[in-house]
Amino acid sequence: MTRPNILWYCTDQQRFDTIGALGNAYVKTPVVDSLVAEGVAFTHTYCQSPICTPSRASFMSGLYPSRLHNTRNGNDTFPDWPPLISKLIAESGYLCGLIGKFHLVSAGHRAEPRLDDGFTLWQHSHAPRDDWPAGTHDYADWVRAQGKSLDDMRNSKENVDPEYHQTKWASDRAIEFIEQDHQQPWLLNINVYDPHPPFTPPEKYAQLFDPTAMPGPHFEQSDKATQELLSRVDFQPVTMSTEISELKKVQALYYAMIAQIDDQFARILSVLESTGQRDNTVIIFTSDHGETLGDHGLVQKGCRFYEGLIRVPLIFSWPGHFVANQRATGLVELLDLSATLLDLTGVPIPDYHQGQSLLPVLTGEQTGAHIRESVRCEYFDALDPFFTGGEGSFATMYRDDRYKLSLYHDKNLGELYDLQTDPWEHNNLWDDPAHQAVKHELILASFNSHVVLTTDVGSRRIAPM
Repeated sequence: MTRPNILWYCTDQQRFDTIGALGNAYVKTPVVDSLVAEGVAFTHTYCQSPICTPSRASFMSGLYPSRLHNTRNGNDTFPDWPPLISKLIAESGYLCGLIGKFHLVSAGHRAEPRLDDGFTLWQHSHAPRDDWPAGTHDYADWVRAQGKSLDDMRNSKENVDPEYHQTKWASDRAIEFIEQDHQQPWLLNINVYDPHPPFTPPEKYAQLFDPTAMPGPHFEQSDKATQELLSRVDFQPVTMSTEISELKKVQALYYAMIAQIDDQFARILSVLESTGQRDNTVIIFTSDHGETLGDHGLVQKGCRFYEGLIRVPLIFSWPGHFVANQRATGLVELLDLSATLLDLTGVPIPDYHQGQSLLPVLTGEQTGAHIRESVRCEYFDALDPFFTGGEGSFATMYRDDRYKLSLYHDKNLGELYDLQTDPWEHNNLWDDPAHQAVKHELILASFNSHVVLTTDVGSRRIAPM
């Protein structure tokens, strides 16, 4: 197979059910919809942590966060091993570029340190704020160079002007890169900050979505008892209104941010087409984790494992090479995206890598109806108490084709859901007498998965004794 270019677009905190072509009648995503029509959408893709750094660290390394020993936001350093997949791909002959967020180590109270990442192009923007010294945050520097104040725009009624928005800036930088005369295959990783909170789209986009017309969150009265039970488990914010009208307002603002992403994504794809590179470029659209968006009375993220928070979009498009208009419903992890990137670029997948390539599904060799037996997600002291008011929770999620088990290890609490009969997880079966045998089977399966997938056995064996 020809080594294609890779355009890898990763949003921040975008849940799986925010794509029009995949069943959401309220969003406006015509460009991403076109990728679904011409490619493969993996509809049951799960991140390996509901929090930014451990999730990104996982798919950039090929290891589960706990196996990598990198489970927290706000971390000081990053492990020396294994090499990042971008480094491996660059060493194989690709020109690699990063635009936007990276967040494998803390960017709090300092500029995010560079790692041995393999990126030749580095246009960094951790967040659309002006919190870093001049010369250390490319987006904020660019806004200042335009004679604008990011803080003034952020505090205005209209919010940040679309012309000076981070999503627009990222698109401009991507277009500059694509228009260059490349003498080698390239990988461009674009990481916009939206639709991450705060939910502050430009007024132009906010006006497109009427909160009263929104469908509202997945919320039932039974959720109140479950969240009261889990109140000691980390989450942000600590308290919020569960009034449906308020949650619909949040949903409308979130959808507005996604609409702006779609518009800017269109500009990038148009230049890819006009420069004659579309036929040899794999386009990937995904996100690092989701957002609760009012489901179960929760907004933002924390130590929970509900579908809206840990299930993300994952769409591949390469017309003429990948099958078209395919919905792959099997269980997938973002680690599998990582392995697929290596496979697509001709880099041998290392034996330590914990993902599996999705290329057989993309090419039609396999249907994608069944990919993994189970998926795993972790939260190990992932958010600072500054954001949660908590004390650092430890929890894991194990999901098979039917059931989802969440274990809050430091609180002796759990959740069990039958996703066939209760897809939005309102009926916690943890204490249900009829499901005790299933619960214990899943606890054992989850424990076995944890031991096998996350145990560090030390250095390689060089002799029988």
